[in-house]
Amino acid sequence: MSQPIEQIVRRKLSDEVFDRLERMITSGELRPGDEMPSERVLMERFGVGRPAIREAMQSLANMGLVNISHGERAKVLQLTARSIFRQVDLTAKIMLAQSADSLDHLKSSRIFFERGMAREAAVKATPADIDDLRDIVEEQRRSLGNAEEFIAADMQFHTRIAQISGNPIFVAVSEAMLAWLKAYHTDMLIWTGKEKFTLVEHEQILDCLAANDANGAEAAILKHLERSSALYSNRD
Repeated sequence: MSQPIEQIVRRKLSDEVFDRLERMITSGELRPGDEMPSERVLMERFGVGRPAIREAMQSLANMGLVNISHGERAKVLQLTARSIFRQVDLTAKIMLAQSADSLDHLKSSRIFFERGMAREAAVKATPADIDDLRDIVEEQRRSLGNAEEFIAADMQFHTRIAQISGNPIFVAVSEAMLAWLKAYHTDMLIWTGKEKFTLVEHEQILDCLAANDANGAEAAILKHLERSSALYSNRD
């Protein structure tokens, strides 16, 4: 019985260059803030032409590993949870636009996530954290009637709760989910009196956090998000 043919796929030169440049970054040979070697140096080091170098560099830039500025040497970027999520912003929004199920799944994920953040914040919140949240609520109250400012303060309130955890990944997740949902936040929030409900619910959440009441904080944020969840919908 003959063996099946296993074809060997020849890789593009730029893919090989990409792998080597990526190893230079992940190994620490190049660190955040360092300039990448010039195209000429890389061409000589790897024995390839300029097109392969440029294509590989663009791939690194697309992944958020380097920053390319016209007329300057590319620089290695400091990767953070926030920068990683920003790399998928566009694709996430496209996914949400194409599927009502995806939007529902995101809303459910946010509720699950924020319930945990509320419990964590109730345990860890300091007087300074509570003061910051009160300031945000007051800022939101002053922005009544201004949709953009009101929603910005709303997002800041929820992200500030995530910051109490001290975990930058939680903060990045909070920022990303809120940014993705913002595109589907209908105008129903403003001009219908529902913004008053938001303020009252934020104050209830805040009171529970100030009292270190984890159960109360979770229940308050669940009530708040289940009501406001209906204000997000796919737009035709």
